[in-house]
Amino acid sequence: MQKKILTIVGTRPNYMKVAVLNKIFLQQTDLFEHRILHTGQHYDANMKDTFLKQLQMDDIFYAPGISHANPAEQIANIISQISKLCLEWQPDIMLVVGDVNSTLAASVAANKTNTKLAHIERGLRSNDRTMPEEINRILTDELSDLLFVTEQSGIDNLLATGKNKEQIHFVGNTMIDTLMYFDSAIEESDILEKLHLKKQDYILMTIHRPGNVDDEQSLNKLFALLKDLSSKYAKHVTHKIVFPIHPRTVHNLKKFDLDIEFASLKNILLIEPLDYFAFQKLIKYCKLVITDSGGIQEETTFRKIPCLTLRENTERPSTITLGTNELIPFDNEIINQKISDIENGIYKKGDIPPLWDGKASERIVEILKTSL
Repeated sequence: MQKKILTIVGTRPNYMKVAVLNKIFLQQTDLFEHRILHTGQHYDANMKDTFLKQLQMDDIFYAPGISHANPAEQIANIISQISKLCLEWQPDIMLVVGDVNSTLAASVAANKTNTKLAHIERGLRSNDRTMPEEINRILTDELSDLLFVTEQSGIDNLLATGKNKEQIHFVGNTMIDTLMYFDSAIEESDILEKLHLKKQDYILMTIHRPGNVDDEQSLNKLFALLKDLSSKYAKHVTHKIVFPIHPRTVHNLKKFDLDIEFASLKNILLIEPLDYFAFQKLIKYCKLVITDSGGIQEETTFRKIPCLTLRENTERPSTITLGTNELIPFDNEIINQKISDIENGIYKKGDIPPLWDGKASERIVEILKTSL
């Protein structure tokens, strides 16, 4: 008899964490009926034509009318819609990934409809409760029945809160599964040619966290950094810094009349967000990454690319203790010195964390077979 699996996603990074898992379910339709619900938390009309098709996930369905609500309304709406679906379809288990608002809302819906819940990427902690994601992680972990962990810190954090060892499953990183599965397609991307870039001759930057882009003071700080880097590479013949800008950042630049100043910087290539294959190729062949993102810390560690994370903490400590990631303050002098060090070959070479081997999704499916 088929087991019904309901997977909830809400933001673009969520897709990378379930793409290979979805493929395995589709290969075993005698055992599983798998549905993916996009909550609409971050909905892009172009996503279905590019990103989802690349990951071969264009058969999902959507919960409409959620994306533009404030966080509290958004969570309430998602709880309501997922609860209705659970009562109608009665899945044997719900899978949630990551730490976004959709993750928390789906977890509450599962609890209130007596639906078994599994959390992929369980136990990660930044120990910074000012981050909305940290609250989402803590509450989702409390509501979950099966705990799928990506790294040792997740196990340690869960055991420290009294979780049952039998609930905890160290499976590896499903996002690395996707990166490895699609590596040949990533390699075929022509993004380097389109942007006139040479391998190992550019820096990739991604800055999107609200604290760095949502107010005028933060944007001026970011502009000062980019201006410094522009001057540093003034004689460089190609764009040295590649910066895919988040739509929210673009909106705020226009809001504070900073868009023209940003666009005027030389050797800084400001571009729209890229598809999955193109962005991964930029990571694969860059000199280093400057970011405030979470997932990119893992991708650069796997690729053994130096990563400077402009944050005070990380929920992914294995990228620091084992990988190529380094936390640094948003300080122009420090950032410039670190860049110079990396360009001179002075940086952590790093190792790939245990079980980041492309088989995490397979392990999850095998556990589900024995748990349902």
